Amino acid sequence: MPLPDLTDEERAELVRLIREAIDGDRYFMSPRVRRLKGILAKVDPASVEHAGTPYPAPKPPGEPSLLYRKLRGGGRRR
Repeated sequence: MPLPDLTDEERAELVRLIREAIDGDRYFMSPRVRRLKGILAKVDPASVEHAGTPYPAPKPPGEPSLLYRKLRGGGRRR
């Protein structure tokens, strides 16, 4: 379904309302918020931030994680 012809003021108001709904939602990963973010991307694609968050760089081989060291009885290295 194509987007209706909206004036700039109407589109800005719609974007503002969607953002308020997203920001005011307690559960930021809920299906409702994801649906609203999808709608926002269709209405105003330039204002939507990158949807995915980048993963951190992998640790070099041979360097165990802090959690693994704790499980094995080691502490933080000093």
